[in-house]
Amino acid sequence: MADPVSLWKIAPSVYLPALLYGIGSGAIAPVVALSALQLGAPVAVAGLVVAAAGLGQVIGDIPAGTLATRVGERRAMVLATVLVTAALVGCLVVPTVWGLAIAIALTGVAGAVWNLARQAYLSEAVPLNMRARALSTLGGVSRIGSFIGPFVGAFAMKFLGTDGAYWVHLVAAALACVVLLSLPDIESVRRKRMANPVVMQSTAAVIREHLPVLRTLGSGALLVGAVRASRQVVIPLWAEHLGLDPQTTSIIFGISGAVDMLLFYPAGSVMDRFGRKWVAVPSMFVLGLAHLLLPLTHSVTSLTAVALLMGVGNGLGAGVIMTLGADASPPVGRAQFLGAFRLFADAGSGAGPFMVAAVTAVAGLGPAVLFMGLVGWGAATAMNRWIPARPQAPE
Repeated sequence: MADPVSLWKIAPSVYLPALLYGIGSGAIAPVVALSALQLGAPVAVAGLVVAAAGLGQVIGDIPAGTLATRVGERRAMVLATVLVTAALVGCLVVPTVWGLAIAIALTGVAGAVWNLARQAYLSEAVPLNMRARALSTLGGVSRIGSFIGPFVGAFAMKFLGTDGAYWVHLVAAALACVVLLSLPDIESVRRKRMANPVVMQSTAAVIREHLPVLRTLGSGALLVGAVRASRQVVIPLWAEHLGLDPQTTSIIFGISGAVDMLLFYPAGSVMDRFGRKWVAVPSMFVLGLAHLLLPLTHSVTSLTAVALLMGVGNGLGAGVIMTLGADASPPVGRAQFLGAFRLFADAGSGAGPFMVAAVTAVAGLGPAVLFMGLVGWGAATAMNRWIPARPQAPE
């Protein structure tokens, strides 16, 4: 009889590559806009170049599911490593802003493949009673990597300039791939797949069959993605509105992110023990409340308090979208379904900052922040309405 699966046993083969890849992604996040500016882009165009990564992820979600189904998760991740390597080399050598934008978009496509392949693998590898902990830990180590990445990138840039951050991502992605290929599959997954060969089904057929779930729970995931992404925009914008200097803003944002990182395992434990609603609904309620309180802040202290509340709200929901997708995913066409489900959340993440910008242009920053708070409460309502009382994923 095979040993039971535990998070410690799967950590080297699942979480270590995710941590390394997250470090690489985090390393380039602060410098993409700087690279665009160095190539002569106006500030607005530099913002679009940064947004290209999110666009690439949205474009890559459904193809990532199809690829993982056809060639397997490991091979898909190897191909994604090849793609991100080419994209990062492009970031280093392209002489134009739009060439940089295309390269950054391709890093988003590669990231979509990596993220989906790990989610699909874990959804199959771990039993239902520990699924939320496994997936929230996956999200947590990625966040930790994104938190560490800028510091590693800053060290490399002392010697290599802006290019140093891209070299960190190149090395981190290569190391993640080496670790991935050096460690064996989880035994239970290997035996299950030998006994039950993959049955191919078209992606369109999978989406049609599960359209009711995608239309309802997927729409909730879209709202979650939007309010989560807006948090990354409204804190710096409101800090600038209050006249705070960039260094103070960075410290406040970093404190919020640190609180966010610390909550991933408790969030997974609560989901496994009491159900997904017990995390999804409070997370969105708290995040929405923090948005509604933000326009009331007028000092560093009050802004920091609200930023901490946002970190708590976001951290409470660590891994919840991946867990809900895994719960709803079918044994046949799992990766394809997950690609479609992730498309909703990633589309929301891309739309969130644009929603803030659009309302700000019409009514001002304060109303935009309040609007996103209502979106957060709308997400809480949708999660309460559409999440099943108990996960009923086919096993």
